[in-house]
Amino acid sequence: MIKKENVNSFDTYISQFPAEVQEILQEIRQVIKEAAPEAEEKISYQMPTFYLDGNLVHFAAYKNHIGFYPAPSGIEKFKQELSKYKSAKGSVQFPLNQPIPFDLIQKIVTFRVAENQALSEGKQKKRKTEAGIKNKNVNDDPELGKQDDR
Repeated sequence: MIKKENVNSFDTYISQFPAEVQEILQEIRQVIKEAAPEAEEKISYQMPTFYLDGNLVHFAAYKNHIGFYPAPSGIEKFKQELSKYKSAKGSVQFPLNQPIPFDLIQKIVTFRVAENQALSEGKQKKRKTEAGIKNKNVNDDPELGKQDDR
């Protein structure tokens, strides 16, 4: 990142950068909002983060690139399309001197939305099952209500 100020909003974060970088960051923000309209904006790890049933994606500006962090699954799913960019397990770098692949960002975000929602639904089902077992009471099972008459 160019500056390391403590920030608490997307607008504050974006305002730290030169105008041309601000435009890119705002466009990335808009692409993500369109792909994930229910996602919340927050700052996490001092980066703009979209949150929907967990962290969805982060992004950050650096001197020569935009860092995009869609989790390892987002990188793996689109590894072919991302192969021309420097990447790591959960991140990719989009150089500022090349066109930013907004369409690809949109595809990755759409994938991450579906992934987070599926994971969340799985967790909810598990919680309901566990709660159902814990909340089973005497009225649910006549055998449980029998007293031991010794």
